[in-house]
Amino acid sequence: MPKRAIVMFRNDLRLSDNPSLVAAVASGAEIVPLYIHAPVTHGNWPQGSAARSWLAGSLTSLDADLRTRGSRLIIRVGDPDLILPAIAAETRATSLHLARRHGPALRRAEAHVVAHLEGAGLEVHSHEAALLRRPDDLRSAQGGPYQMFTPFYRAAERLGPPRLTTPAPSRIPAPAEWPDSLPPEAVLQTGDSAGLGGPDGWRPGEAGALARMRLFMEDLVREYAEDRDRPDLDGTSRLSPHLSFGEIGAVQLWHAAQEVLVCNGECHHSAGAVEFIRQLYWREFAYHLLVNFPHTPERPLRARFEVFPWTHDTEGMAAWQQGRTGYPIVDAGMRQLAETGWMHNRVRMLTASFLTKDLLLPWQDGARWFWERLSDADLANNTLGWQWVAGCGADAAPYFRIFNPVLQGEKFDADGEYVRRWVPELAGMPARWIHHPWDAPPETLAAARVSLGVDYPRPIIEHAEARKRALAVYGSIRDVGRSCDPP
Repeated sequence: MPKRAIVMFRNDLRLSDNPSLVAAVASGAEIVPLYIHAPVTHGNWPQGSAARSWLAGSLTSLDADLRTRGSRLIIRVGDPDLILPAIAAETRATSLHLARRHGPALRRAEAHVVAHLEGAGLEVHSHEAALLRRPDDLRSAQGGPYQMFTPFYRAAERLGPPRLTTPAPSRIPAPAEWPDSLPPEAVLQTGDSAGLGGPDGWRPGEAGALARMRLFMEDLVREYAEDRDRPDLDGTSRLSPHLSFGEIGAVQLWHAAQEVLVCNGECHHSAGAVEFIRQLYWREFAYHLLVNFPHTPERPLRARFEVFPWTHDTEGMAAWQQGRTGYPIVDAGMRQLAETGWMHNRVRMLTASFLTKDLLLPWQDGARWFWERLSDADLANNTLGWQWVAGCGADAAPYFRIFNPVLQGEKFDADGEYVRRWVPELAGMPARWIHHPWDAPPETLAAARVSLGVDYPRPIIEHAEARKRALAVYGSIRDVGRSCDPP
């Protein structure tokens, strides 16, 4: 009887540069590709509606890619502790290959299922598919985890290049008979929007990821260092959901960026490629923190923030969620998120700052809102980003850094095109006034057909006063519990 191996797809929904698939094919076994949708393994952070919507499309694409190579994807929903032994028995598989996942609950679930299967006589092989290196590979000179990005970045670069990439197999050996499978839509829940797919031109799956990578590396990277903060432009890689689901891997992107750098700094591409690689390491840093400080998705890294006097402004929270704060750049971002399942990274910082600094609402509430609505929801990056803005995490922004939403809008959306797209009530406003329409003279508002307080809300809070309040509150706890913070 031929050998059979289960390849359990997880955060590696691709065929190229897939270490689990490469190892299984190299073993000479017949391959049973399997995806188990298992919310139970995610602990307090099961995938949100936007992520599930993207996932359904990604699984559809993966199954189609497998079929071109003589295989197919088996999809099940439920507890891996029950499903995996049943699939192994049904297919007479003797080995399992799977990609590592690094969330706290995911790691615990993986350790449990691996021990369970090995106890049943199955060979289990885990592989690193999502990151350049394992999150616990790096240690500071003191032997602990890094908490500042720049030293982490330098140490990571000193380790040298990551492994080489591998091509997708041209043919995948298949068993004579297949287990039953659910359709990709089985991962959706009632009320999920199957059409939520991000900005124009995005499509789930490996082909979409590779196409976006080529566009970015051949064209957009030229201006990436300058344009990455401009929400009105297609100036970022927009690869985040592809990375989140492993439709493309960080190793592939690192090598692609290195190819751009062959000009040895002589071409305009180089600055963009260097900045892009730095962003890949920022993502690595997020996972390094999540693994070493597993409490941080719910609690601040800095212990003194455990007693931070957050407010409980339900009306302010609702206005922020609905994109009705009266600050156009903030509202544009929140509406973009609601409609597409994605938000430009600069605007993520601005909306997070407004929630935590202007409204003094808990960063955990914002993180939960993003988690449910982002198609690229990633626990490590979501946690790092929110704690960075709130000032309570590693490498956090200084407490006195409070983004002014008007000045930020004028700086990064100078012509107001981003706001006009997502806040159509202000479509007729001249660029001079679009980021602070409440200061426009009546004749300008009349010409733009804007009625503040009716069509578009007046600011729910004055930023200058909110900034003073935030500085006072943050300053009052600056030294509280400092000795309890991680060293």
